[in-house]
Amino acid sequence: MAESFLFSIADNVVGKIGSLTLHEIGLAWGVKTELTKLEATLTTIKSVLLDAEEKQWKDRQLRDWLGKLKHVCYDVEDVLDEFQYQALQRQVVSHGSLKTKVLGFFSSSNPLRFSFKMGHRIKEVRERLDGISADRAQFNLQTCMERAPLVYRETTHSFVLASDVFGRGKDKEKVLELLMNSSDDDESISVIPIVGLGGLGKTTLAKLVYNDPWVVGHFKKRIWVCVSDDFDMKKVIIDIIKSIKTTVEGGSGLGLPNHNDLNMEQAQTLLRRTLGNENFFLVLDDMWNEDRQKWIELRTFLMNGAKGNKIVVTTRVHPVASIMGTVQAYILEGLPHVDCLSVFLKWAFNEGQEKQHPNLVKIGDDIVKKCNGVPLAARTLGSLLFSKFEQRDWLYVRDNDIWKLEQKEGDILPALRLSYEQLPSYLKCCFAYCSIFPKGRVLYNEDLVYMWSAQGLIEPSKKKQELDNIGDIGNRYIKELLSRSFFQDFEDYHFYFTFKMHDLMHDLASLISQPECTVIDRVNPTVSEVVRHVSFSYDLNEKEILRVVDELNNIRTIYFPFVLETSRGEPFLKACISKFKCIKMLDLGGSNFDTLPNSISNLKHLRFLNLGNNKRIKKLPNSVCKLFHLQSLWLSRCEGFKNLPKEFGNLISLRHLIITTKQRALTGIGRLESLRILRIFKCENLEFLLQGTQSLTALRSLCIASCRSLETLAPSMKQLPLLEHLVIFDCERLNSLDGNGEDHVPGLGNLRYLLLLNLPKLEALPVCSLTSLDRLEIEECPQLTERCKKTTGEDWHKISHVSKIYIDGVKTPEN
Repeated sequence: MAESFLFSIADNVVGKIGSLTLHEIGLAWGVKTELTKLEATLTTIKSVLLDAEEKQWKDRQLRDWLGKLKHVCYDVEDVLDEFQYQALQRQVVSHGSLKTKVLGFFSSSNPLRFSFKMGHRIKEVRERLDGISADRAQFNLQTCMERAPLVYRETTHSFVLASDVFGRGKDKEKVLELLMNSSDDDESISVIPIVGLGGLGKTTLAKLVYNDPWVVGHFKKRIWVCVSDDFDMKKVIIDIIKSIKTTVEGGSGLGLPNHNDLNMEQAQTLLRRTLGNENFFLVLDDMWNEDRQKWIELRTFLMNGAKGNKIVVTTRVHPVASIMGTVQAYILEGLPHVDCLSVFLKWAFNEGQEKQHPNLVKIGDDIVKKCNGVPLAARTLGSLLFSKFEQRDWLYVRDNDIWKLEQKEGDILPALRLSYEQLPSYLKCCFAYCSIFPKGRVLYNEDLVYMWSAQGLIEPSKKKQELDNIGDIGNRYIKELLSRSFFQDFEDYHFYFTFKMHDLMHDLASLISQPECTVIDRVNPTVSEVVRHVSFSYDLNEKEILRVVDELNNIRTIYFPFVLETSRGEPFLKACISKFKCIKMLDLGGSNFDTLPNSISNLKHLRFLNLGNNKRIKKLPNSVCKLFHLQSLWLSRCEGFKNLPKEFGNLISLRHLIITTKQRALTGIGRLESLRILRIFKCENLEFLLQGTQSLTALRSLCIASCRSLETLAPSMKQLPLLEHLVIFDCERLNSLDGNGEDHVPGLGNLRYLLLLNLPKLEALPVCSLTSLDRLEIEECPQLTERCKKTTGEDWHKISHVSKIYIDGVKTPEN
């Protein structure tokens, strides 16, 4: 739908026009009048956009008008982005000062030409905008600037407590009965399918079974894999291996090898070795594959010689159950009304609060009748009404026209869409953008936040202390979507967190965002002329990808959610750079080229660049340092990468860096004054993090892994004053975090989380005062473990105030 990103684009553009730097440009080159007119028109249009968002779903003409408006707003944003680029360039030249005369920051080649060109473009888009704005009168739109308040509910992890699930106790016992009654006497694999409509709770039921004490005690290995509708044999095998490594062997998942480079022969061999000859219980969640041959092949790979292996499959598709099942499928029905009401009330009220509002409970009972026994619908609508105690809010949901839309049996999209309509606009566009991810994908908060930021979907905070803190604002957005049930399966790893979208929520996001966000695959190989954000399926080869690229224009996002079997090389890279001048996110992960061309600097709007998993890349051209808008750069697992370019410190907006390199020291990163997140992986020659007087004054989160030459972090620790999360693992020579003999080194006063894993030579905790430390985890660090023993350890006085201390997986009793 056209409105998905429109309010945020308009809001973003108005904010840019209002900035001091842009007014200086206008005064200098006589375009101030055009900018003022543009700002006035956009402000007027923005005032009716929220009303238009609510009305557009039942008015095709209004949808078309919004589509035209959004197209122009994108063009306005591009023009202003170029002005902003020049301002950033000036800031680099003047070493951070914005007080230099305006003449100083334009290109020295022909500043007058630039000014004339930009002034002409502003006038052209402003006139187009005026024409579209004049048509708004026919829709009788009302001025509305209110935004729905953010009301937070504490998020939970994905483990399901039986007490939190209503009406599924008998279902669980029946599935367990099927498991127990299936044969344990031979080496065949018993498969129990659970079949039901979307949103009924098939995954929840499977989790109840997965965590049942009988299952936990009976099977040596428990494995969970979300398959979803893109069945890729190698990916399923790798996910099974990863599940065993993390959940069965007790690992944290940190530092797991990247198995995507394996071919099928290597993958299935590793699977057999990882399974061993012990019995296993495997859940294949959300299975759609109806190709019997693929199932037979997977089953063959899983035959490990053990007796009594069991698989539970959840699916919406009866033929899948017929193909895979060795017993009759268990058909999951809708919840009884009383249980569905319990789900709704649990999410609509804090515990016991519903007793104070019997009038709302009565209306809620009517709302639940519209949910047709689907717990996801009840949970989502309950979340929508959480903390709302005005009767009119509840009546609005019960009596909404959206229920009058024609529905198929079991269709809960109206309930989900009603919740979507009540989101603030800045959350609507963030949710819609997530349709580019595959179903079932585990999402990482820091990655998603910077993908949103690249598209301008995160609104800057008005609070002085939070200015420019994109990470905190983006994390609040995610937690709000979690609390409203648009995301689920929250897992907290303390320095990052993960979550998923229910596949029906993904369907909703796709419905809302199409055709602007499009997933390209062999089933859907065509593209709309208005597409802006493109995600490529894993099953396309480079020739097919190049054909699609040739049809695309005005692209803002190119995303590859999987590492492709056929690597993308220079033809794809050159096509992207030549065609998509306004692209903001470019995913080149898993590509196959030695370096970027110098023309990469032409992508002045680029905010997010992924170059990870490229085995050939050795360097970056110095021209990459002209990407002054760049916020995220991924160079992870680029094991041949030799060194960063000389002017790397000119990346003035860089906030998020992931790197693998052969360098001895990360020269240049100490000038990155905006850097918030730094991830350093497999830098085998790295001896120093920072050198000399360099400092990362804005860094919040640092992770260092598998750097076998690293012996000390000194003097880096005293140069990280805002660091909150520090994670170090698999650095076999590391013996000191802050050098020896330095008394009370400042710099870690903000540290809240410290994880030290597999550091056999690490001798002591840092000398500095860890006054803010809230959680400390030490594992496989024998010398440090001895020094951190409660009361008797030499370093105990440094951590005695820490509320949560875990040493080799055991929590130290609190004082």
